[in-house]
Amino acid sequence: MTEQHFSAHARARSVRSRLGVDHVDERHDEEFTVVGNHLAQHPDLSLTAIGLATHIQSLPNGALVGIKVLAAKFPEGETRIASALRELEKHGYLSRTKERLPSGRIVTRTISYNKPQRRTAHETPALRRAPAPDPKEPEHPAPAAPDLLTHRTARTVLAGLRTRDPRLHLAECDVRRLTPAVAAWLERGVAPDDVQRTLSAGLPPEGVRHPAGFLAHRLTVLLPPLFEPFEPGPPTTRPDPLQTCDGCDRAFRAPRPGRCRDCRHPERKAA
Repeated sequence: MTEQHFSAHARARSVRSRLGVDHVDERHDEEFTVVGNHLAQHPDLSLTAIGLATHIQSLPNGALVGIKVLAAKFPEGETRIASALRELEKHGYLSRTKERLPSGRIVTRTISYNKPQRRTAHETPALRRAPAPDPKEPEHPAPAAPDLLTHRTARTVLAGLRTRDPRLHLAECDVRRLTPAVAAWLERGVAPDDVQRTLSAGLPPEGVRHPAGFLAHRLTVLLPPLFEPFEPGPPTTRPDPLQTCDGCDRAFRAPRPGRCRDCRHPERKAA
């Protein structure tokens, strides 16, 4: 007898049983998530936790999974979702750690595991400090409206730093890389001499191991704010000083001592 081989793509398989659930299984070729039976049939997890773990495992990296975000998607509410997240943490399907960013802000970093991770009884989530950005490669400022003259002046500022201190000698590639940052300073009204003075002031006594990284850091963290000079307003005139009338001793305003208007014009006073 010739054996018959059935392709999984030919049709969905249906396995009927006398009691309980029957399955109709179809192959997924796209947009699917593999979930282990250790999660789907976990004896100690609530259905909410199992469903939530499945949802989180189906999300791409970087997706937000905070309590408020999840509560906005599903009807369970923040209390049940928070409880389900704690269940998943307890059984090793989820870890949440607090991290302090370089700015000082504290954020929650969440890691989802498709296989449960074992954790010792004394291990608890800790507050970790996120790694600071490499000081050699900060995000350099750049001018809003670059122009050739400012660019040339910025190159001269950088190349001339070695005349102020030999420790600030830069290679050509470093000058090209840092020129836009200096141009941003010049664009904000800082004179070239003042840029050099600021960058070369107070160098560490032990020396500068990486001049380009040192200057990149200063150009970034010491970047001055935008400055718009005040427009001159209309000239203000001060009132004349008070004088004492030579005729009637009454106070009046005039640029010089003398008589008030009534004493200078007696006919007005009579009227």
